[in-house]
This record gives sequence, C-alpha cells and structure tokens, in this order.
Amino acid sequence: MTIAYLGLGGNDGDRLANLERAVSELKLGVTVTALSPLYETEPVGFANQEWFLNAAAAVETQLSPHELLSLLQTIERLLGKATPFLNGPRTLDLDLLLYSDQVINDELLIVPHPRLHRRAFVLRPLADVAGDTNHPTVGKTIHQLLNNLVAPAKVREWVEVSQVFPAHPAR
Repeated sequence: MTIAYLGLGGNDGDRLANLERAVSELKLGVTVTALSPLYETEPVGFANQEWFLNAAAAVETQLSPHELLSLLQTIERLLGKATPFLNGPRTLDLDLLLYSDQVINDELLIVPHPRLHRRAFVLRPLADVAGDTNHPTVGKTIHQLLNNLVAPAKVREWVEVSQVFPAHPAR
C-alpha cells in the first residue's frame, strides 16, 4: 500500500455537500486514513468569486499514481465539475498532491503538485494530515513550508458542522 495526499476544494453550489460526496466516492476506490478539518479560503487568481471550501485527505492505495489521478477525475466528472475559465469557480477540484515520496513529471501528471508549496489553501489543511511529511523536491516539511509562506492568501477555519470532516484540532 502507498500513502498519497489529496487536496479537495470547491466554491460553486453546495460546497460542503460536494466535498462530503467526493469523500464518499473516494472511499469506494481507496482507504481514507485521515481528513483535515475544513477551511474557507480566499480565491487565488480571479478574486471576484465565492471563497473556496478546502480540505486534505491522506489515503492508502494500491492504485498507481496515474490510476489514482483517473479516479479523482472520474469523481470530479461524476459530481459535475465545471471550470468556466482558468482560476474560475468550480463545483469540485480534486488534486493529487503527494504520492509517497515519488517525483513524477510527464504529460499527464506532475507530482508533487507543482504549486502546493506556495499555496496556503493547500498547505493549511495538508499540515493537519501530513505536517511532518517532507516535500520530496523542496526538502522541507509541510509545516515548514506553511510557516515560511510569504504573503499567503487568507485561510479561515470553517465552523459549520460536517458529517464527514473532523472538527478543528485544538491549537
């Protein structure tokens, strides 16, 4: 079994229901071992849209990285992912952030996710499930990357109750 880390997000429609359903679908193909709390995050790139709801998941899988990517894309399609333009609103976005300590760069997949080390909306929830994990190309832990961000986008804890995602850890 391989440990992989996923980013989950969306800002169009019922954000919470979309993420909860995505986790339910994920559990049909992989073993979800940890889920971060939910965070509301400021849009990056195109500011005139709703804030995103973001989380991270740790999963155990026997799927190859490309098979896992295919599963994520299938779930996105199933839940009606639509992105009208670059950095625009979307119902669901599932990203393969890390796949063990592998580095992959081909025409279909780049792992680690190429921008994860610069994005608070990815690092904040990822730190909850993989804080001590090393980024295989940057050589720092997820906690270190989060703490070293320069001018991060706004990330705030989500306070509504979720049936799937855990409450925020005590800080």
